[in-house]
Amino acid sequence: MGSRVVLAMSGGVDSSVAAHLLKEQGHEVIGLFMRTGASAEEAGRRARTCCSATDAIDARDVADRLDIPFYVLDFEREFARIMDQFADEYVAGRTPNPCVMCNIWLKFGKLWSYGKQVGAESVATGHYARIAIAADGSPRVARAVDRSKDQSYVLFGLRRELLPHVLFPVGGYPKSEIRAIARGRGLPVHDKPDSQEICFVPDDDYLDFVRSRRPGRDTAGMIVDEDGTPLAPHPGIEAFTIGQRRGLGITVGAPRYVVQIEPLSKTVTVGRRESLDKAGLEASRMNWQGPVPGSTTPCLAQIRAQHRAVPATVERLPGDRARVMFEVPQAAITPGQVVTLYQDELVLGGGWIDRGLDLPSGV
Repeated sequence: MGSRVVLAMSGGVDSSVAAHLLKEQGHEVIGLFMRTGASAEEAGRRARTCCSATDAIDARDVADRLDIPFYVLDFEREFARIMDQFADEYVAGRTPNPCVMCNIWLKFGKLWSYGKQVGAESVATGHYARIAIAADGSPRVARAVDRSKDQSYVLFGLRRELLPHVLFPVGGYPKSEIRAIARGRGLPVHDKPDSQEICFVPDDDYLDFVRSRRPGRDTAGMIVDEDGTPLAPHPGIEAFTIGQRRGLGITVGAPRYVVQIEPLSKTVTVGRRESLDKAGLEASRMNWQGPVPGSTTPCLAQIRAQHRAVPATVERLPGDRARVMFEVPQAAITPGQVVTLYQDELVLGGGWIDRGLDLPSGV
């Protein structure tokens, strides 16, 4: 017989099929929907997000179809913390990843706390990832079978002690098969589109969200070239991210990219494409799922959700910091984003990028 499992149900096809698979494996499944207060009721946008009232209805319909208990948990106050962190990072000249924080604080934080209260032995989600056993016998987050859907990048923050209690039922399947299972089981969400937007940012307009969340914050300053020459004033550093080319509000003879954002002086520096290339990065708030590096350790480093992990080395620094050096320079190292480190398919660890490291002089 399986164990009691709490499952985060978003109303999408992945978590719905996860419920079916868990029940098929003999688990006692309890479906949980997180009410965040960041609902989207406009029809076109509901299809692109994951936490509207309609999504809650979809999740309940699936739970009824599968005959599993279903509860809605009020996480509105906790989710406000994620929205505040998102806005604060942008006005500090950094580019945040709210999905990582949602996983750490809510899905594998508050949700798991609730699960333990009701006697659950595991917490499950519809993430495309797997739990695999490393050579030393310890569980780690691993890449999904469907690499085009792999979400292990945003799961580096799961603590070691939690991993024996985590289930990713859909991580061993390609997306096409998940939809086929949903159709075959008669689940009403089998053709529901995947969520594509940050759930609390209407119409993907993050700038309007940040400014409405932090009204009156003066972040206006100057855009300068790499030699410090002023090019134009800008209305706020929250409108820029490293690597950005479009919407800079300047006209020069050659393409320019955002290469640095200085929050204290509110200066945005633009430069040539090659100026984006960095030899490595430093990160903080590191979480290690595998052995903590005692010295320089080979790994694969992924610096964005759509970035292919590249050969690198990682060196632990004092405190919770680490230095990652790439085998080949990488572009647009973005403070506030996360770096996830792998050993083959297994997550070694990860943290939040603080800064890129310049190439040696003359390179």
